[in-house]
Amino acid sequence: MSLLEVNNLRVNFTTRMGVNKAVDDISFSVESGKITAIIGESGSGKSVACYSLLGLIPQPPGSIEGGTALFEGSDLLQMSERELRAVRGRDIAMIFQDPMTCLNPHMTIGQQLIEPLVYHKKVPTADARARAVELLEEVGIRDPQSTIDDYPHQFSGGMRQRVMIAMALINEPKLLIADEPTTALDVTIQAQILKLIANLQSKRDIGVIFISHDLAVVADIADEIVVMQNGVIVERGNREGIFHNARHPYTQKLLSAIPSGTKQTNEEDRDPFIAVRNLCTWFGQGKNNPPNKAVNNVSFNIERGEVLGLVGESGSGKSTIGRSLLRLVQVTSGSVAFDDTDVTALQGRDLKNMRRRMQMIFQDPYASLNPRMSVYDTLAEPLLLHGIENKASVEQGVLKLMDDVGLARGFVRKYPHEFSGGQRQRIAIGRALATRPEFIVADEPVSALDVTIQAQILDLMHDLGEEYGLTMLFVSHDLAVVRHIADRIIVLYKGEIVEQGSPDELFNRPQEDYTQRLLESIPGRTVLV
Repeated sequence: MSLLEVNNLRVNFTTRMGVNKAVDDISFSVESGKITAIIGESGSGKSVACYSLLGLIPQPPGSIEGGTALFEGSDLLQMSERELRAVRGRDIAMIFQDPMTCLNPHMTIGQQLIEPLVYHKKVPTADARARAVELLEEVGIRDPQSTIDDYPHQFSGGMRQRVMIAMALINEPKLLIADEPTTALDVTIQAQILKLIANLQSKRDIGVIFISHDLAVVADIADEIVVMQNGVIVERGNREGIFHNARHPYTQKLLSAIPSGTKQTNEEDRDPFIAVRNLCTWFGQGKNNPPNKAVNNVSFNIERGEVLGLVGESGSGKSTIGRSLLRLVQVTSGSVAFDDTDVTALQGRDLKNMRRRMQMIFQDPYASLNPRMSVYDTLAEPLLLHGIENKASVEQGVLKLMDDVGLARGFVRKYPHEFSGGQRQRIAIGRALATRPEFIVADEPVSALDVTIQAQILDLMHDLGEEYGLTMLFVSHDLAVVRHIADRIIVLYKGEIVEQGSPDELFNRPQEDYTQRLLESIPGRTVLV
């Protein structure tokens, strides 16, 4: 008998536009000691289906229209709120996507771990604290005796996710729901979290529902895979069947969107364009504080028309290098020669004029786009500021940018919140192209996107690079993505370059242990090769 048996589940959302069938008559099951992965793009209904089982969708506008969800023989959908509260956190636990927004910033980690144990099992506080310390150690938190009294902001993203896993497991649940638990993490941390979940699931013989948009992420851990599109299940099967014999076009589309292969690079000699020499960017210098050497004595060249990939984990200094090249942070020492002009020495109008020639695409377009400016105003601003267009011609300039990035002209009066993540990134790319730059720093431009949207943005950036003759620094923690787009790759670790070379050299003949660790962390290597 299955641990969880979901049959004919239907969930609707009612809005001013009408009724949206978010989940439309789906059925699936989860067994103890097994991992069932639910895969699909944003909006496919995978998270809504799982949240509805625990009464976590807002009602209204959401409503469960039918179906059953038998957990150990009891129907979760027929339980009262009081009955569900007894199940949540005790028998069924959840790991949410963003631990920083789910952990209480006003409570220590220890207080948040102890709370469910005291609430559900009436364990004395001292005993609950001892159990919390044991579990923090089990999930890989260093020095749990002292860090248990730290607050969420004192942990890295990977460590916060480990805390969330410990919190989910503290009552020894029978079913664990993991909702995109590795989306925002570096590939090395992601690999650690995936391995941790798989090991804990095996050790404790619990059932796991693993929600993700990325088939590669679940390739190494899932026993059963359920593929959802537009609220319905379009395909299901075991790992081997899904990865090697996918039948539905949507599953095939998800598989084809996984970055693979190496960019075909033109071997002809290019002109040197950007020369970085002994670049140092340090933070927090003071009499009593040693500086944080975010970038330390880094030197490299970028040739005209080249896409240079810069990879490394969070904190390696890669984003700081990109911002240093554009003078968005203060450089401590060294030089950045942009077409033989030292950018670090420019001031005032000279710096403004130089910035027209070099632009940046930020990681999170929702944070970098002004929510009070329409797309038209966002794209028109740089055109007018730099005198590229005048008031009479600016509309044609804006519409040309909309065409270039593949957005309908009718969207031009909309605001950022009215677009999807991929569409917002297209707007950000259009804004970067508005000044007709020669050089672009793309800082993790696809890390938060579904794999299919990610593939579209990568193709768009490649095509626009060819059309505009762009030189690009492409910053990412994902070697598979960089391999797909870059002509050459630099590997960064703790602010210093540890290895560099062509994608073929780094993937097939890595010289450094750190590069090898990054390669081994690429999800799905065992299934996708």
